[in-house]
Amino acid sequence: MSGATYFVQECPTCGRQLEVRIEHLGRTLQCQHCHGQFETDPHATQGVPVGKPKANLLDRAEQLLSSTEEPRS
Repeated sequence: MSGATYFVQECPTCGRQLEVRIEHLGRTLQCQHCHGQFETDPHATQGVPVGKPKANLLDRAEQLLSSTEEPRS
């Protein structure tokens, strides 16, 4: 009895860590949480940031909220 083999990839839209079956490598998939589409990339699982690391979801939400706040009078 053999089980499926997975790799972990971050959704580029919502930042969730997703388990992706290896047979889906190189395919375009849809995140089950935010429905964002992305191409699976086994190199994205290396865990070494290249260039500027992506802001996490809470940081991005805070930026959005602060950009839409109206000044108080």
